Amino acid sequence: MKRILVLLTLVLAAALPAAGQGIVGATVNGNSVSVTISLPGGLGADVTLGFEEVTNLSLQNLGLSAQLANPLDLTFLSRFPRGTLLALPVILRIEPPPAGGLSFKGVAGLEIHTSNLEFTLGTPLRLFSAPLDGRFEDITAGIGAGSYRARGTMGGFSEFVIVLDLRAVNQVITGKFDRLEDLLEAYEGAMPGSVYDDLETRLAAARADFESGATLGAIQKIDGFLAVVEQHSGTDIPDVWRSARDLVNMAGYLRAGATTLRFSLELKRAGGL
Repeated sequence: MKRILVLLTLVLAAALPAAGQGIVGATVNGNSVSVTISLPGGLGADVTLGFEEVTNLSLQNLGLSAQLANPLDLTFLSRFPRGTLLALPVILRIEPPPAGGLSFKGVAGLEIHTSNLEFTLGTPLRLFSAPLDGRFEDITAGIGAGSYRARGTMGGFSEFVIVLDLRAVNQVITGKFDRLEDLLEAYEGAMPGSVYDDLETRLAAARADFESGATLGAIQKIDGFLAVVEQHSGTDIPDVWRSARDLVNMAGYLRAGATTLRFSLELKRAGGL
């Protein structure tokens, strides 16, 4: 029944305009915000956004909104990797206004729970994100039932969607290694050479283990990579995001990239194809 519902709402979304904010309830509690999304066609989700450390947190300062996506828009679809499909025609956007003064350290964690989709063992449903009008990539850090929920971490903000990812797990892992290596290389000049060399060595060793079939070894080395990033966050590696967009949260992005890579490596270890 839920599969039929999703198919019907895909057709409905193609005919409807964007639904504005789409937020019907919000609660700020310490370092987290919980909101309810409600859109035409019975589409919706409960969303929780949590921070390790955050300043000036409010719904207004987050710039959070939701709207229907048009799954027949070829320009929109071109933003997804080949082998993936939009599973739910809902776009969650988090774009803090520059004047709001929002800032956070480390990573932000996002959890989306929707009853429009159903969790099954081995489900290919994933949480993807993209910069505005940019390319969507898998940021999944965990999935679970109830009816379907997905978690991800991030070093900044963007658009978020739930995607059906039909690619082989090895392809996904290779892509995540590539992205993390590119990030690390881009940040090389902003950290001490000894820290960069340590991280580069650990990442290369993790990739070598993955390519040789030693998945557990790869996971352990990614854990070591994460530990080094956290150890040097805020001192040797910048770890602050601000709404003024004057800083790059390098530690947050590196941790988020390594965390979603670890998720996919665990899937492979559990027998995923």
